[in-house]
Amino acid sequence: MIIRFLQCHREASVALIILALFAGLGLVDPTYLSVDTFLLVYGNSLILFVVAVGATMVMATHGLDVSIGSIMGLAAAIAGILMNHHYGVAVSIGAALLAGLACGLFNGVLVALLRVSAIVATLGTLGLYRGFVHLLTGGSWIEGLPEGFKALTHERYFGLSSFAWAVLVLLIVSHAFLRWTKFGRSMFAVGDNREGARLIGIRVGWVQLVAFALNGVLAAFAGVVFASQIGFIPNTAGTGMEMRAIASSVLGGVSLLGGTGTVLGAALGAFFMTSIDSVLVLLRLEAYWNDIIAGAILLIVLITDGKIRETVDSLLRYQKYRKFLDPESGSASAAGPHAGVPSDAVLTLTSSEVQK
Repeated sequence: MIIRFLQCHREASVALIILALFAGLGLVDPTYLSVDTFLLVYGNSLILFVVAVGATMVMATHGLDVSIGSIMGLAAAIAGILMNHHYGVAVSIGAALLAGLACGLFNGVLVALLRVSAIVATLGTLGLYRGFVHLLTGGSWIEGLPEGFKALTHERYFGLSSFAWAVLVLLIVSHAFLRWTKFGRSMFAVGDNREGARLIGIRVGWVQLVAFALNGVLAAFAGVVFASQIGFIPNTAGTGMEMRAIASSVLGGVSLLGGTGTVLGAALGAFFMTSIDSVLVLLRLEAYWNDIIAGAILLIVLITDGKIRETVDSLLRYQKYRKFLDPESGSASAAGPHAGVPSDAVLTLTSSEVQK
């Protein structure tokens, strides 16, 4: 029962882990348990929230995009260059989002239309987009961003910045989109059974293309938020974010095999990953431990998730064929689909099916 609950309610499981983490930190430092701390962690999670939502959309279709960090860096560089050339904050952000859309569409064309493996295609574009960043910046950092742009991540309303409110709206809208709209559900249908989705009239290629395009826009938005938060743009902006985005989504219950997951779970996974940063600060550990912990969490979750799936599948198969046997005599049930078949034949069938 507990295993089934953990598999079917991953969001609740991650929420409990987060509460346990905060409780543990509260025992070490009682001042940690406060609304200000929660808002601080939320503010630090904005970038990971956004890229985790995009990763969830792609992974729902049984895809994977490892070029997220490069798209982030490219979009941030474009926005920074345009702002430094006095094009205005709104125009610069719009251009960055369009660049992200173009990158996402290109990834989608490679995967959906040219049928290139998603991991192979986005590994190639990871290097391609990162190369564009270095071409645009000449390998230098972009500084001197306008104060009005930096102010978008300053506290304004109820302790949250303009970007923080925008990300909150994004989480709500994207959760509703994937959960309650026809197109959102079709993403999971494609990831769960591509041929079955095609047979019921879903345009599989179109769904994949849109998923990658939306992921590109969200990665670009994350790059803009990143630039606003730190006030400058290094040429390594976004490096490594793809692993943290995938780890957050998988931790929140999004399956790498497609067809399963929610934005809420991905958001909780992102919040937990950011909370780990607080642990590092509290323990006075170096920042490079972030990547080590993110990689370790991803491996642990994947291994655990696989074992849980195997256990649940075995239990479901056992329950499915248990009804064929009379619980008292062990003979075939007359009402079952194998009525009239010798009990040893039913047992043989049951054993072979369980082995599968």
